[in-house]
Amino acid sequence: MAKYELKTKKNKGDVYEFINSVDDPQKRQDSLELVKMMEDITGHAPKMWGKSIVGFGSYHYKGKSSEGDWMATGFSPRKQSLTIYLMSGFKEFEELLQKLGKHSTSVGCLYIKKLKDVDKSVLKKLVKQSYQYVKSDLDQAGK
Repeated sequence: MAKYELKTKKNKGDVYEFINSVDDPQKRQDSLELVKMMEDITGHAPKMWGKSIVGFGSYHYKGKSSEGDWMATGFSPRKQSLTIYLMSGFKEFEELLQKLGKHSTSVGCLYIKKLKDVDKSVLKKLVKQSYQYVKSDLDQAGK
């Protein structure tokens, strides 16, 4: 069986140029705030992944049908909402999610319309714990 190759990859795109191209001024401001928050949490500079995702850190994964590198955490200012990528998923975070504010989730994505709709200290905890989860997996794998 052929391995699937991920199309979204880290590149040399300018993060701030991308953020400044976002039409919605509130999403632009929220994006700048997320860059600062995620950079503080991870200690990694923001990098573009594909054309519309800002990622922090990276790890190598190997699955049944795919293998590649992916960001440890990140976000994208999508038209509908800010999409925050939490690689740990949400099973461990039910209690925090209840305290977060207005949001929705899918497998590894947290959707927020505006940062002012959520408790930012809870969001920081979610991002930090998810990042630590990915980092601890890497540490155990000797990466």
